[in-house]
Amino acid sequence: MHLPKNLPNSSDSDSSTPPQRTRHRLYGRRLGHALRAGQQELVDIRLPRLMASDNGPVTFSSTVDQWWMEIGFGGGEHLAGQIHNNPDVGFIGAEPFLNGMASLLAKVPDQDDQRLILWDRDARNLLPRIEAGALSRLFLLFPDPWPKKRHHKRRFVSPETLDAIHRVLKPNGEFRVATDIADYADWTMIEIARHGGFTWPVESADDWRVQPADHVQTRYETKAMNAGRKPVYLRFFRK
Repeated sequence: MHLPKNLPNSSDSDSSTPPQRTRHRLYGRRLGHALRAGQQELVDIRLPRLMASDNGPVTFSSTVDQWWMEIGFGGGEHLAGQIHNNPDVGFIGAEPFLNGMASLLAKVPDQDDQRLILWDRDARNLLPRIEAGALSRLFLLFPDPWPKKRHHKRRFVSPETLDAIHRVLKPNGEFRVATDIADYADWTMIEIARHGGFTWPVESADDWRVQPADHVQTRYETKAMNAGRKPVYLRFFRK
């Protein structure tokens, strides 16, 4: 895979300035099968304590030195694993699918609540309220590819979201994208190249074919691999 050349650069504006806030429409389901009693209790009682506020800047705990974010964490396998493996890091998790939110809460013990912020709506409505340069790492793993051309505008990777991600990442902060859909990988590479605010330091195909050493495999990812689809792991860094 190669970054396209001679594409417009949209990163020349002041990245410290929050973008205009737009209320984004959420596509897809909010709830799948009915939650079990224990899951419903987690959503009703524990989730409100961890939710980011509806308005104003996101408030971070001072108990950790850095914060990471995962957008669309699905069943929570990756996010829960990263929380367990990195006790000195705080995490923001965004996932509008309530079954996935309940699944994550069941995986993460209460003692980690001080370094966990959750958001059960569209992440694009939360990113503008995160302080510029607040995040060291941001994950977008196996996002909905919206394969039909008329739905491409729904894809999460876009000029607007890349501006928002660029703003909230620290200098040299990492934006990690994984997908098992070749067209979405190509789409991401083109949008990243057009944006111009990220580097993609690669030396061989293994840099994007092989999981990062600290990667936590998800249930969806396992199914994709068993079906013969080969995931791509892209690691970009904020200029």
